[in-house]
Amino acid sequence: MSFTAEEIEYLRSQPLARFATLSGDGQPDVVPVSFEFDGTYFWIGGSGRSVFRTRKFRNATSGNNRVALVVDDMVSFDPFIARGIRVYGKVDGPIERVGIVGPGAYLRIAPTISWAWNVAGGPVGESWYPARRALHKAPGG
Repeated sequence: MSFTAEEIEYLRSQPLARFATLSGDGQPDVVPVSFEFDGTYFWIGGSGRSVFRTRKFRNATSGNNRVALVVDDMVSFDPFIARGIRVYGKVDGPIERVGIVGPGAYLRIAPTISWAWNVAGGPVGESWYPARRALHKAPGG
């Protein structure tokens, strides 16, 4: 199982994600980031040497390769319409490439599990949105 066509369309329509990493001593850190999704990997990066000094890069390259992303948005408050996708994955890099923020160093995230809710954008109704859980195979595996 993997992302549905509707989930991929939603991921590609969103400009921001929240990216969570763990430091070497186990301190969680979450930051908003621009991202790309190419259908297999999520890419987070930046240009210039200063990107290597960011906490997200230091954490992601310090030996703990488990990360999380949340891509979500609020379509409306009245009626209440929220939608999103939460992703757990494994990160590697940095990888030099040209991406959303230009040429530079990028982290590559391979999703391992995800939960998607209401990507179609309907109102909440009588009960909370059900989530679709998906397991993702490692690329090439």
